[in-house]
Amino acid sequence: MRIVPFSVYFAITVALIVMLNKEWKTGESTLPPVGKFMSPQQGFWQNAEPVDKDFNMRVISGYLKDKAEVYFDDRMVPHVFAGNESDAYFIQGYLHAKFRLWQMDFETYAAAGRISELIGERAINFDRERRRLGMGYAAEKAVEEVEKDSITKAQCDAYTAGVNAYISSLKESELPVEYKLLDYKPEKWSNLKTALFLKYMSYELAGYETDFENSNAKNIFGLKDFDILFPLSQDSLDPIIPRDTVQIKPELPVKVPSTADSLYFSNNAPSDILHDKPNEENGSNNWAVSGKKTKSGKPILCNDPHLGLNLPSLWFEMQISVPGMNVYGATFPAAPGVVIGFNDSCAWGVTNAERDVRDYYKIKFKDESRKEYWFNGEWKQTDFRYEHIKIKGRPEQIDTIAYTVFGPVMYDKSYRGNRRDGKEGGRTDGGYYAVRWKAHDPSNELMVFNRLDHANNYHDYLAAIKRMHTPGQNFAFACKNGDIAMWCQGEFPAKWQHQGQFIMPGTDSSYLWQGNIPQGQNPHIMNPERGFVSSANQLPVDPRTYPYYLGGSYPPYRGIIINRLLSQMNNIEPEEMMKLQTENYNVFAEMAMPLFLKYINEDSLDESQKRYFEMMKTWGLRDDYHEKGATVFSLAWDFFEKEVWFDDISKTQLPMNYPHESTLLEAILRDSAFKFIDDVRTPQKETLADEMLKGFRLATDSVKRLDSAGRLEWGKAKDTRVTHLARLVPFSRLHVQIGGGKHCINAASEDHGPSWRMIVSLTDTTQAYGVYPGGQSGNPGSPYYDNFIDQWAEGKYYPLWVMKKSDEGDAKVKFKMGFIKQP
Repeated sequence: MRIVPFSVYFAITVALIVMLNKEWKTGESTLPPVGKFMSPQQGFWQNAEPVDKDFNMRVISGYLKDKAEVYFDDRMVPHVFAGNESDAYFIQGYLHAKFRLWQMDFETYAAAGRISELIGERAINFDRERRRLGMGYAAEKAVEEVEKDSITKAQCDAYTAGVNAYISSLKESELPVEYKLLDYKPEKWSNLKTALFLKYMSYELAGYETDFENSNAKNIFGLKDFDILFPLSQDSLDPIIPRDTVQIKPELPVKVPSTADSLYFSNNAPSDILHDKPNEENGSNNWAVSGKKTKSGKPILCNDPHLGLNLPSLWFEMQISVPGMNVYGATFPAAPGVVIGFNDSCAWGVTNAERDVRDYYKIKFKDESRKEYWFNGEWKQTDFRYEHIKIKGRPEQIDTIAYTVFGPVMYDKSYRGNRRDGKEGGRTDGGYYAVRWKAHDPSNELMVFNRLDHANNYHDYLAAIKRMHTPGQNFAFACKNGDIAMWCQGEFPAKWQHQGQFIMPGTDSSYLWQGNIPQGQNPHIMNPERGFVSSANQLPVDPRTYPYYLGGSYPPYRGIIINRLLSQMNNIEPEEMMKLQTENYNVFAEMAMPLFLKYINEDSLDESQKRYFEMMKTWGLRDDYHEKGATVFSLAWDFFEKEVWFDDISKTQLPMNYPHESTLLEAILRDSAFKFIDDVRTPQKETLADEMLKGFRLATDSVKRLDSAGRLEWGKAKDTRVTHLARLVPFSRLHVQIGGGKHCINAASEDHGPSWRMIVSLTDTTQAYGVYPGGQSGNPGSPYYDNFIDQWAEGKYYPLWVMKKSDEGDAKVKFKMGFIKQP
């Protein structure tokens, strides 16, 4: 028998230890150290949470001023009872970290442009984009403002201390599974991280722009046709503030630069910069109805913000009760306070204002060093910011970013943009482009929600929202005293017509923003005669009667159907508001369908095309889950639209957007001979009937494929999913059975939609209802991870229990967490 030397066993053991604790690359992916990840003591097994897990516990901290209690109900919603606000925000930070730590951490890494630290060089373009936009720069300025104010500094300091108290208590086995998969550990929280998260939300809600694409379109079509293709308003507009109610003179007149015709409106150098953008559909619905339209005689407020559908959810539901404040609603893990919710006196909700507050300026540098740039007739010294980008498994990269009077030079010869696939943008025209973004200005949005959480009446509400800077929001309000109101609120630049819609010259001050729209001239309304206020991201006012330019992107259709239905309703109860929030009627289809029926000759269709045309013709205009006609209509319109625009858009290889759906619909409703109907690529002249027929025939090929795959029903065709933040499929919920769509009040699309539905009836004892597509826990191994999704998809709600301290013996209380001051 041959004896194996001990040295061989030792070598094999060492090799196994190294292999099991080493990261392994597979293509572009990196696997965590297998031994550590699979360890029964510390690995992912520890993240499996038993259904009967006991959440009762005590937390002892020297930061606390007094004792406090947290009661968890049967949905794991915490109800915090503390003797002072500092302790309450400490507890909120602790709870956010306990249930959502990885989410909080990851989102602030993303905002700061630090994803390369976690996944390596494939994220480098994403990180450069965030840093070159000035996300970190903006957050640093914001945290200075937060800490200047004693209220928000104390609030943030307590919250940060609570997050760090939880992090300090964590054992390696208790780390969220994503840390184990990505093989890193949480770092200490800070007030800067909270500011970074808020700038992340500013990017999502006030970072969308199309300046480069618009400039290319203006160069190709000319300004006159550009205005036809991309009109500011729509014939069908039903604005947030009703027509003929806004007649004001500008308190801040703005001047068009004398060089605008030659330097701005004329053709200029084309640009092929292509970069990542937030979702254009980031919007929402909100409304408040007065007591004269409700059965109780008291106002009802409703809100459903439309954002990306992710797991863990953007929101965390909770109640905070302290002397002088008892507030319930949706909170952001990463920030203190309640963002959308209600207290003992009033309720509030928000939708995105959609205003364009991000513009670009073309910079002229003296030479390649970029140390000086031409401005107002002289060479001005450049400031530089040096971004040290750490890259997992690689040496760090230093990105040198020039800063001008406008802001950071986002695009230059070293950086050409970040596409959605993470790769660098296309060719470059060699230009230097600085970005002026309102989120760069000092601001303290935390104070807005701090004051709303304490608000008792309209005066308090108005004082709170006046502090809203960026992102601009439409704040709906209702109070138990009967008041309802809407303010389109933010610090909006006062612009001249078309300012910022195209790339602006960066060589003199005449193209700078000339100030902000005065607060009192932001669109607003209180206690209107019609008995309700509402917003759905449409234009806030009729642009013809408002003295300031309203650059942005404003979908009109949800606003039309909301106002139509609210106008018809009386003796309203909360259940009717639930039906309204989940309404799947498609008002865009209502307007467009008669055109298909009028201009498509059924005799020119083959038998299969006739079958699908009949399916569309008999459809009831509802985007319900099982409707097949909705799918046929959607594809028919998409292909028709491409037939109309493709020949014009294809005149260039430069980035350019298709016009909004409302542009084509309203143009052909006005004039069937709309000038862009004719295909310039063919010798014959196409008519509207030709293009609609061609579009429908092309659409039926896609319809057939869906039909044969068993996916023709609308819900199966759009295939809604709630995706894990790191795009990990096993941690996502796929094939969610929900209807709706972007033109419906229930705006559930493929990966975007109502992220929190809330209805608050402000009766003497508040009755509130809500639901969101997720769960309270961020742990994919927890039964509380995604347990609300089915209820949300079915259009059902949970009663929102506003607990009293005396209710601690109620059967709804499942767990208690005690917070005790360290002796």
